[in-house]
Amino acid sequence: MNKRELREKYKAKRQELSSDEREELSLNIANMTLKLPIWDKTYFHLFLSIEEQKEVNTECLLHLLSGKDKEIVISSSDFQTLKMTHFLLTDNTKIKKNKYNIPEPIDGLEVPSHKIDVVFVPLLTFDKKGNRVGYGKGFYDQFLSECKKEVVKVGLSFFDPEEQIDDVFESDVSLDFCVTPMAIFKF
Repeated sequence: MNKRELREKYKAKRQELSSDEREELSLNIANMTLKLPIWDKTYFHLFLSIEEQKEVNTECLLHLLSGKDKEIVISSSDFQTLKMTHFLLTDNTKIKKNKYNIPEPIDGLEVPSHKIDVVFVPLLTFDKKGNRVGYGKGFYDQFLSECKKEVVKVGLSFFDPEEQIDDVFESDVSLDFCVTPMAIFKF
């Protein structure tokens, strides 16, 4: 299937999940991340979930990172340039939803992309080679291409992988791992 077809399929699959199912699956995903070989790293980039899109709820993961004294980085998105600006999450960080319902920091201490060690990547689906389908704007491909070569890219998905995504582009940045409620896929 191509990305457009996969976007439609997985947006619909997410809508079928109840709130309770989503919370349980999100907790399982957070617990599975404990098995990843990433916990010696310092700077972790985390997306804040878009509730309206029924994304994996990253709140449990946020608490996990905080409990391990990790530096947590969150972003704001510029829809004109399709670039993200990254900020250190602190007790003083103010979060506000933008017009697309994405929770974003209003301001704060900026963190350059090259400092980030691990990126938790939002997605709709992924395939067995580590390719992912997002919402199609290219924010994360752009961001990941700015990170250091050894940055660890971890997708979070409610669902198992597709066999193959038919229309992968050269500019698409693939994942190193994808965590589902029941498994970790390594690429």
